[in-house]
Amino acid sequence: MEPKTETSLHFVTDARASQFTVQVFSGGLLSAFGHNPTIAIRGFVAEAQIDPEDIEHSSLKVTIKADSLAVRDDISDKDRREIERTMREEILETGSFPEIVYECSNLSANKTAEGQYAVTLNGDLTLHGVTRSLPVLARVALSGDSLRAFGDLTLVQTEYDLKLASVAGGALKVKDELKCSFNILARRKE
Repeated sequence: MEPKTETSLHFVTDARASQFTVQVFSGGLLSAFGHNPTIAIRGFVAEAQIDPEDIEHSSLKVTIKADSLAVRDDISDKDRREIERTMREEILETGSFPEIVYECSNLSANKTAEGQYAVTLNGDLTLHGVTRSLPVLARVALSGDSLRAFGDLTLVQTEYDLKLASVAGGALKVKDELKCSFNILARRKE
């Protein structure tokens, strides 16, 4: 993150009031019978330095604990354990890559209403040991001592050297694209 300016404000996520999810889609011959799990990202911290007088000179860092991802859907405990084990051990390899980090100090913003902005974050995502540029579109509302940011982004797993999960000899497999959605509340910290 960039150094704090005299007019910048420091915000940190309120984890209990924030949601971050990943939607996984299945493909292959048996995809009609497959499951499209929603994964909750439970362990993450987002910190932002926001300059309300010059939003474009703000910065953001999001750190996710890779082993905090958990299946949110109503499925059997056996299926939940197997999906989560596969995700952590075989795909994300959390023992070797414990964190997923998004950093941005280059953004553009258009004011849409008082305290509300359409923002394009031009940051870098480090996932599974690979760092790539990842633009993220978000809607941001600044109100007193709180900041709300929400939006969606698409992530292509193979761009980060992630293995695509498959079962039944490849007849049911995970598609390469994931849809991530966030609705984050952050509170001002001194």
